[in-house]
Amino acid sequence: MKHAMGFAAIAVFGASMAFAEDVKPMAVSFADGSVEAALTSTAGDPANGRKVFANRKQGNCLACHMNADLPEESFHGEVGPPMDGVADRWTKAELRGIVTNSKMMFEGTIMPAFYVDSGYERPLDEFAGKSILTAQQVEDIVAYLITLKED
Repeated sequence: MKHAMGFAAIAVFGASMAFAEDVKPMAVSFADGSVEAALTSTAGDPANGRKVFANRKQGNCLACHMNADLPEESFHGEVGPPMDGVADRWTKAELRGIVTNSKMMFEGTIMPAFYVDSGYERPLDEFAGKSILTAQQVEDIVAYLITLKED
């Protein structure tokens, strides 16, 4: 009986953690372009972040950035800085801020704000009021980027 109650308590606690709300796009708190607090209660997954980074229909980061960690992908961009060693140049909080809304860090940048849901124009109505990435995808990309250090 004790074990059953213990498992029930763990299940309730786990369920409450699973349903913890993500930080809403327009409620993200920036400090000099950085975002200290995670956007979700779930830690970022670097393997999934790598997939989102490379996905042409999600992050599409390769459209602008060269990334030697993704040699299997073709057509790396040269508009933005290379991602090699990005974790040596920026902190985790700075990377979260850049991915969330780079305009808070770099005035006049052409990099899109990946986690905003208003204050922009979308060419298709189905995307109006939606962010490009979810809060978890931002955390996953940041977890991936923090692994990209110089050799």
